[in-house]
Amino acid sequence: VSTIDGTVITTATFWANLWKTCVTDSTGVSNCKDFPSMLALDGYIQACRGLMISAVCLGFFGAVFGLVGMKCTKVGGSDQTKAKIACLAGLIFILSGLCSMTSCSLYANRITSEFFDPSFVAQKYELGAALFIGWAGASLCIIGGSIFCFSIAESSNSPRRGYAYNGATSVMSSRTKVHNSIPDKTPPKHFDKNAYV
Repeated sequence: VSTIDGTVITTATFWANLWKTCVTDSTGVSNCKDFPSMLALDGYIQACRGLMISAVCLGFFGAVFGLVGMKCTKVGGSDQTKAKIACLAGLIFILSGLCSMTSCSLYANRITSEFFDPSFVAQKYELGAALFIGWAGASLCIIGGSIFCFSIAESSNSPRRGYAYNGATSVMSSRTKVHNSIPDKTPPKHFDKNAYV
């Protein structure tokens, strides 16, 4: 982002991204121009484009694997298989976050080096809001991927406890157990209506 200030108001705001350059005047009208050729771009813009496209694609596949690996879904197989799929989703999210972080940092490094270079005579830009949003999104991807990766360690260290079924108990059946402890050969003949529940 770069602005040209007049005596009273900001007369124009220039901003550029990986895909186009735009100018917005004081009335709010924006004029944008796409980059004419992909091969004629600077190397850092091409690298940032590739990294951001890779980050978006990896984030999509990470979301798909994350949905399959969750315990609340019925797709994916057993709990161990789901844990491995969730760990794979975590690794993909971490890789996506690293691609996005690298792209934003590379672009910001170029902007700051041009801004503080006294011999640079072209239009100088400052860091815009999109870079900070990119850094925040990359951080969230890395944190979320780490949580997914730790889920496999939690599920492998703490196996599920099995519950043994001991049969239904009722007041009458507990009485018969007490009476059966005394050696008596006659079986009880009167049952309560809840004896079979």
